[in-house]
Amino acid sequence: MFNLAIPELLFSKVDLAGRPGYEVTICTPEPGPVPTTGGLALHVDRGLDELARADTVLVAGTGDRYEPDPRAVRAVRAAAAAGLRVASLCSGAFLLAEAGLLDGRSATTYWQLAAELRGRHPALDLKGDVLYVEDGRILTASGYAAGIDLCLHMIRSDYGAAVANEVARLALVAPVRPGGQTQFTQTPLPPERGTACADTRGWAMRRLDEPLTLADLARHAGVSVRTLTRRFHAESGVSPLQWLLHQRVERAKELLETTTLGMDRIAGACGLGTADSLRTHLVRRTGLTPSAYRAQFSRMAAATGQAEESGRAGRPARV
Repeated sequence: MFNLAIPELLFSKVDLAGRPGYEVTICTPEPGPVPTTGGLALHVDRGLDELARADTVLVAGTGDRYEPDPRAVRAVRAAAAAGLRVASLCSGAFLLAEAGLLDGRSATTYWQLAAELRGRHPALDLKGDVLYVEDGRILTASGYAAGIDLCLHMIRSDYGAAVANEVARLALVAPVRPGGQTQFTQTPLPPERGTACADTRGWAMRRLDEPLTLADLARHAGVSVRTLTRRFHAESGVSPLQWLLHQRVERAKELLETTTLGMDRIAGACGLGTADSLRTHLVRRTGLTPSAYRAQFSRMAAATGQAEESGRAGRPARV
């Protein structure tokens, strides 16, 4: 139930100046009541023929890891062959693997199932300790709340960082996290508010235009650089400088989407220094130059009542 609720909730909150960004449809090989792990029966009244209308096919986690319904396997394989984007949440990666979509690709699943998936499908490159993986048109997420991260990543890829961050705000969840962040930490997480690292992250977010160093962050936190690095990684899953660079690039993307500022000014405003540095980091993260990113994801047209340059202006994307 949780796997199904995540995409429906997040995709339904994408509003492009009064036009929905997505149309979400749930389907199953055998329409009717579908049992869930929570003891509730879910009624799904649409069959797999709905996939013929889709732009994206998302496979939720399932208990049928060993023998997934062959009709679903064939339908997902056909969707990928037709060029559709195909994604999975949690154990849904087993169905993608059964369909042959993960052979030779990087993928992930819930960490407790990682060894099992690797053993059954050795041809895939399993990333067992990340939130989600995107390999071409195939995307996989690990377990539980990582599905939120994957859906936000997909929204950001389709409509830009500003839209994805707005959806995150409406859903009261964290903004898009990098897919390479670890799924879990062995040490218990401290309360988010009141900790040195949480305060320091907020302090740094207000100063992204400044050339912050590890020493600056440690000085604000009142600890040594070594202690800051250890605590920071335990709380966020990445190093302080990795987190800082991610925030700088996200700020740059928002400025590209929502302003007409020149590239040098944007680079300075987010602490990336020069337009060349901005270009290098943005291409590395998105595959797009700043100009191309702005052309694809600019929100300025929507602000003036014009059509969005989302690539799907005719109708909502169907998931």
